Amino acid sequence: MRLRDVAERAGVSPTTASFVLSGRDMRISEETRQRVLRTARELDYRPNLAARSLRTQDSRTIGLVADTIATGHYGGELIRGSMTAALKHGHRLLVCESEGDPSLQAALVEDLVGRQVSGLVVATSSHDRVSAPRGTGGLPVVLLNCRSDAPYPAIVPDEVAGGRAAAGLVVRAGHRRGIWLVGETPASSLPGTGRFEGIVAELAGAGAVLDEQLSCKWWPEAAYDVMAQALAGGGRPRAVVCLNDRIAFGVYQALAEVGLEVPRDVSVVSFDDSELASWLRPSLSSIGLPQFEMGRLAVEALLGTEAPPAERLVPMPVRARDSIAPPAV
Repeated sequence: MRLRDVAERAGVSPTTASFVLSGRDMRISEETRQRVLRTARELDYRPNLAARSLRTQDSRTIGLVADTIATGHYGGELIRGSMTAALKHGHRLLVCESEGDPSLQAALVEDLVGRQVSGLVVATSSHDRVSAPRGTGGLPVVLLNCRSDAPYPAIVPDEVAGGRAAAGLVVRAGHRRGIWLVGETPASSLPGTGRFEGIVAELAGAGAVLDEQLSCKWWPEAAYDVMAQALAGGGRPRAVVCLNDRIAFGVYQALAEVGLEVPRDVSVVSFDDSELASWLRPSLSSIGLPQFEMGRLAVEALLGTEAPPAERLVPMPVRARDSIAPPAV
C-alpha cells in the first residue's frame, strides 16, 4: 500500500497525506487530518521509514550510548524515561552499550551518526565524569547522569541537595550528636563528594557535626567490616548516614550482631532508594535517584524548542520509611 493510495482514497494530495502521517503541523484542518488517519488505518498503511529517512535525512530516532545501564542493576529507569520522552516527540530510541570501552563507544557513535539519528544521549550507570564523545558529526549531544569538560548540556542528580535531605531527616528527628557517616568520599567520586558536602552543610546549619566517618568501599561486606570493627572498639552511634543502600545493608548486619536495633537504638538513612531499601527490616529511609526524570529531561533537552542549560540539577526524591526515630534517652 502506497502513500498515493491513501491520498486518493482520502481525497487529498499526496503532500497533504504525507504531512498528516508524519505528524507535521502545516495548518491542515482537523477534519482533513482525521480523514487521512482513518483512511490509513482502513488501508493498513505502513510508511517506509527507511525511504523517508533517506529522503528527509531525519530518521526520527535518538541514539543512547551508555556504559552498562541496560545490563546493570540501576539504569532501567534512565532508559524508560528517555524512551517515554522520545515517543512523546514521535521518535524512537536506539540503545547501545560500550561496557566502558572508549574504542567501542566511538564505533557505536559512528554507527548511530551513519543511521542519521536526530541526536545522541551519552549516559552512565553511575554519576560520573566522562571524556567527550568523538565523531558526533555535529549532532546535538546531551550527557545523562554524567559530566564532561566538553560544552554539552548535562542532566545530573543534585547530589549536594540530596546530602542535605539525608542529614535533614536525621536532624529533624532530633539528632545532634553521635552522627556517623559510612562510605568513602574520594575526590573522583561525584556522588560521594556531593553527598558529603550536603550532609556537612546541613548538619552545620543545625549545630551538629559528624562525630565519625568510617571510610569503605560502597559494598555490604566492606561496610559490615568497618562498622563491626568500630563497634567492637566501643563506638556507639546514635544515627548513621550511609552513602548508598548497599552500605546500609552491611551496617544493619553489624548493628544487629551487637544487639543494637534500628531505629530504637540507632537511626539509619541512605541513598539510591534501590530495592534493598524497601526489602530491609525495618524499611530503610533513602534519598532516591531521579532516573526516570533525568532520562526524560535528557531527551527533552535534545528535542525541545528551547536551548537547554549547561547543567540541569535534578532533585533527588526523599523516601522516608521506618529506619529513623528520635534519639534514645
